[in-house]
Amino acid sequence: MIHTYKGKTIRFEIKYKNRTSIGMTIDSYGNLEVQAPKGTPDERVLQLLEQNWESIQQKLKEMKDRLHGPQKKLYEPGESFLYLGSTYPIQFCENKNIEQDYVVFDGETLQIYVKQLEDGSIKHALKRFYYQQCKALVEKSISSYQSHFKTKPRSIRITDSKTTWGTCDSRQQLTFNWRLAMAPREVVDYVVVHEMCHMVHLNHDRSFWRLVGKIMPDYKEKENWLVFSNWKMTV
Repeated sequence: MIHTYKGKTIRFEIKYKNRTSIGMTIDSYGNLEVQAPKGTPDERVLQLLEQNWESIQQKLKEMKDRLHGPQKKLYEPGESFLYLGSTYPIQFCENKNIEQDYVVFDGETLQIYVKQLEDGSIKHALKRFYYQQCKALVEKSISSYQSHFKTKPRSIRITDSKTTWGTCDSRQQLTFNWRLAMAPREVVDYVVVHEMCHMVHLNHDRSFWRLVGKIMPDYKEKENWLVFSNWKMTV
């Protein structure tokens, strides 16, 4: 189907299923699919689309940008970086007297303090900041959800993985990707819960997903954020 609203047109597919509510998904190629209960009037579907028009347009734009690949970071003042699910501009302060480059988040910007204004120094300072924030976020999340588990992680490490958000091995040692600091707090919570559940069920079997769903019923929404936003999580 095609629908035009506020001067913009979108194409979408409707699938009628045995469900009680209307849901929408956008795949990795930018295709919009609406899943609706059988017998749902088209007018109700269009009404829901218009209610979520801005967010749909934004997601479609992200998918289009994603197909072109991540943009190379230039490390210029005002350039935006993700932190806790939102984008913030970076600003620089050169100070040759500081012992180590560092980053401070003031609620509106990522203030980067470096001895020399060089791309390498800026990038290194940002990565260290994300590592530190990720560790703090993960430790806080583990503490919050520990009551759901009889055992505790033996160790927690923050790594620079290119393929996973987190892992749990047979010795119940947990590792997490430093880029999680770019995700919303609730998404960090999901990854932590996911890996902690592997302390009970090492494989992704039905028992594992039942446990994840019991602790975090809306975990699929968090998974979708990671899928759709992964391409932007670069430094």
